[in-house]
Amino acid sequence: MSKKKNALLPGERCESAWCEVRNSGIHGRGLFASKKIPQGTYIIEYLGERIDKDESNERGWAQMDVAQETGDAAVYIFTLDDDWDIDGNVPENAARLINHSCDPNCEAFIEDDSIWIAALRDIPKNEELFFNYGFDLENYKDHPCYCGAENCAGYIAGEEYWPALKQKLAAAKKAGKRKSAKA
Repeated sequence: MSKKKNALLPGERCESAWCEVRNSGIHGRGLFASKKIPQGTYIIEYLGERIDKDESNERGWAQMDVAQETGDAAVYIFTLDDDWDIDGNVPENAARLINHSCDPNCEAFIEDDSIWIAALRDIPKNEELFFNYGFDLENYKDHPCYCGAENCAGYIAGEEYWPALKQKLAAAKKAGKRKSAKA
């Protein structure tokens, strides 16, 4: 009898019949298709505590401080709307374990004040689930990307920010060449 690569931690649950938690080659643990998932399928809801923006900022910065000390990427706050966010740092939220990719097979969307993860394409059994986290460029250097996708932007950023990110990276590279030429 084979042992599962990574069972849920104590108190964790994965309430979706479409996926399960396993070790990820990208980062820590991830969610993987437990069976073939057809395009458009609602896979799992992103669960957590509904909090206002002030509380969200306070928790987010506190979680970032812990993450910097421990090396754990443990900020699970997801924007719901202009006034509210969802703090997904709760054991019943297996969706928080979905890793980022620059070439995602899933997307996150909001429907009736709920955040859902759905399949962008047919996903074969055992494939890891990914969505693009959509981060802006404010602190992009703090979020290097390790997705390994052919089109990887190098940092975790929403695709709409990639042109500006490419400009920033080209400018930094050019400035670095100037410094080394002067040395």
